[in-house]
Amino acid sequence: MLTISNLSKSFPGVKALSGMTLDVRAGEIHALVGENGAGKSTLTKIIAGVFQPDEGSIEFDGEIAHWASPGQAKAAGIHVIYQEFVLFPHMSVAENIFIGHERRGLLGSVDHKQTFKDAQDLLHRLGVDIDPDRLVAELSVADQQMVEIAKAMVHKVKLLILDEPTAVISGKEVALLFQRLNALKADGVAIIYISHRLEEIFEITDRVTVMKDGQFVKSCDTKDVTRDQLVSLMVGRNMSELFPPKVSAGQGEIVLEARGVFVKGRVLNASLALRAGEVTALAGMVGAGRTELALAIFGGLPMAAGEVVIGGKTFRHITPAQAIAEGVGLLTEDRKGQGLAMLLDIAANISAADLSAVSRWGMLDHRRENAIAREEIASYQIACRGPQNPVMTMSGGNQQKVLVSRWARTCRRVLILDEPTRGVDVGAKAEIYRIMRELAAKGIAVLMISSELPEVTGMADRVVVMREGVITGELSGVDVTEERIMQLATQHLAA
Repeated sequence: MLTISNLSKSFPGVKALSGMTLDVRAGEIHALVGENGAGKSTLTKIIAGVFQPDEGSIEFDGEIAHWASPGQAKAAGIHVIYQEFVLFPHMSVAENIFIGHERRGLLGSVDHKQTFKDAQDLLHRLGVDIDPDRLVAELSVADQQMVEIAKAMVHKVKLLILDEPTAVISGKEVALLFQRLNALKADGVAIIYISHRLEEIFEITDRVTVMKDGQFVKSCDTKDVTRDQLVSLMVGRNMSELFPPKVSAGQGEIVLEARGVFVKGRVLNASLALRAGEVTALAGMVGAGRTELALAIFGGLPMAAGEVVIGGKTFRHITPAQAIAEGVGLLTEDRKGQGLAMLLDIAANISAADLSAVSRWGMLDHRRENAIAREEIASYQIACRGPQNPVMTMSGGNQQKVLVSRWARTCRRVLILDEPTRGVDVGAKAEIYRIMRELAAKGIAVLMISSELPEVTGMADRVVVMREGVITGELSGVDVTEERIMQLATQHLAA
């Protein structure tokens, strides 16, 4: 279905692709893997018609292709589902599915009845029960993803590209997505699957292509390669020791305690304590209330009841400013939407939570700001051109390091990390895990929210599990296993 030969693409100061090759067959799910910055996004955008290559050729469905725009690629049968969905939240499901291809009636007016019916038929073919009249804003992330796939099916989709499709879903939602992808595969659709979750690569894909530094490394049948071999191909070194060794945390002093926290409709009477020098994981399925509890502790969501105690001070209506002043930091799961100022540079983003450190007499001291940024860039091995590098031009892993460095500088007691390695490659994951352990060694209490069970078991000294807004149990030591966590995450709650 798709053959890419000797593809190259450069941007000012960056060689994004160099002599890249790839072939994808009809009726297969083909994994595309590599570290952040390996060139996967650039390659995807060339296939989708967003960028045009400097050199090389693309053959699609038996013909040489020269797409001048995404519209031309889509008309040829290529559809991309990006990590950030391209949906209009305040329009209906049916309107989103047929945006730009509206069903027309007499005199060219939109035929809403036919649009509804056609949308219903498409969703039925996908095997999902979504009301076409519902607003997209009212849907779960998993259902929004199905709407994106339905959009692809408006025309005869021949190649479907998914970029980190499970980044914001888990459990049954992932199983449902895989079921739909296998149905599309059976219909002869070629699927490119981009993910940093290696367990998914081995579960869903037929073949895998590895990229590094904008170049082709290897293609093979997924069954013919092991996880360790795949990681080594991606990062160019042995990553068998992904997680730093755990250090017995002992009974450090309690530096933060949440007591009887309620968040309307999300968290029900949750209590937990965080100890100095300990990595605590908050585990559970997507929608369990983990993020809401973290936001309530930090002051990002109002508590309907309960209190937070930090360093002996009790807060019933804590604000983010108060939390930061007490030495608490929060790295949000949405680094682009809630964490980083994407249009600003590295220096501004690192100092954003502590402007007093880079100000004199109420004026910003840019020399001081840049000096701090240079120290953090060196300390966290952030790949960039310098402090003035805009964060929007950086890979996801390096963006995440900028956020970690911001909060590591300001938090004295507690650092809350919500999905700290989401959408980053295995090399960047190892760096973030190392940083977490170093912070714990300095006496910081680390609270990590993660949907990846290997990450939870590999990093956590203690695990607190939530389900439907309720804390269902706590594990430590040898009891921190994937099986025990899943038992607590899925157990039936008493009425």
